[in-house]
Amino acid sequence: MARNARCQSLYSIRTTLMMTMLACLVHFAAGGLAHATPLPMPAVSGPLVSPSPFQFPAGPLGNLDLTGVMSGVGVWQNHPVTGNRTTWTDISNGQIFIQKTHGLIQFFLQAGAYNIPALGTPLLSTGSTLSDYYGALPQAYLKIVPSQAFSVLIGKLPTLIGSEYTFTFENMNIQRGLLWNQENAVTRGIQVNYGVDALSASLSWNDGFYSNRFSWLSGELSYAINGTSSIAFIGMGNLGTTKYESTATPLYQNNSDIYNLIYTYTSGPWIVQPYLQYTYVPMDAAIGVRRATATQGAAILASYHFAPHIFIAARGEYISDTGSATDGAVNLLYGPGSRAWSITITPTYQDQAFFARAEFSFVETAGYTSGDVFGRQGNRPTQARILLEAGFFF
Repeated sequence: MARNARCQSLYSIRTTLMMTMLACLVHFAAGGLAHATPLPMPAVSGPLVSPSPFQFPAGPLGNLDLTGVMSGVGVWQNHPVTGNRTTWTDISNGQIFIQKTHGLIQFFLQAGAYNIPALGTPLLSTGSTLSDYYGALPQAYLKIVPSQAFSVLIGKLPTLIGSEYTFTFENMNIQRGLLWNQENAVTRGIQVNYGVDALSASLSWNDGFYSNRFSWLSGELSYAINGTSSIAFIGMGNLGTTKYESTATPLYQNNSDIYNLIYTYTSGPWIVQPYLQYTYVPMDAAIGVRRATATQGAAILASYHFAPHIFIAARGEYISDTGSATDGAVNLLYGPGSRAWSITITPTYQDQAFFARAEFSFVETAGYTSGDVFGRQGNRPTQARILLEAGFFF
């Protein structure tokens, strides 16, 4: 990263932390102001639970809701790639969330510092994550709600695809998984939502992997089977060809089709979520794809409320891609024709606003291309990590 970009990122982090600490002081000092029930945004799949928001009057806007999260993470890993170290510490979250959740015109603003560690990929500093991905305002959108069943979102939106959310505190595990690496996270565009009884649907026109080229169509259809189970089918794809690429916009994934089938079971102490993933990159000489290439993946995520304040979460995954190094297939994983599996275990402690988590993960690859996996030379087929994350909600 250029020196001025690095300085700008560090300035953004310092500014964000000052904003977050100020919000904390306001929150804890304002004991006499109203507190509402927990909000649907930012979405948290569990086991962590965000507290009720601090609600404050904002003149003609009415009452606004304020929440936030502050946390840090430490990592040990073997076989680090070039540019990574064996041990690493950083801010994982320093974010505030301001939103209006009533009336015809609503909005959601998410501001601050964040890190997005993911299995099988190099670790980035929080400063590099902000500058290379979604900036200090990663999600921000206007929401028009003409009726309880219908709404329209416009702005920087969370993706519809996938079983895992983007930020560490939102998920069962600290790191995102192997399947998540094939999916987008934040997208700019417009989204229409409609829900009636047990059925809900969403349709979005957007820029896919944050490309700022609006050629993607996304859709989700979900059905609540009963009070404990639901199933969702999600699909998205690029209707054209996008040659632009960046850290947040990988060339081949940004010209792909992605499909998920997700089942969710929630009952008592259990959250269980198995899902399937299929991605497809069609042949396209304009971006150097001489042979259509696909990935197939499956995962299961689960969380169990083990004891008061204590949860244990786990994730198992398998993914493979098609083709070989000699038939023109592109690299979507660890070389054409490669495959990988992973296991992640995350014990979690939460007492009101405070939370602490430990995590062990292991990734093993096969059929890989030397230079595309782990270690300084990119020829180590496995990687293990141990993470510790601690922080608090406000």
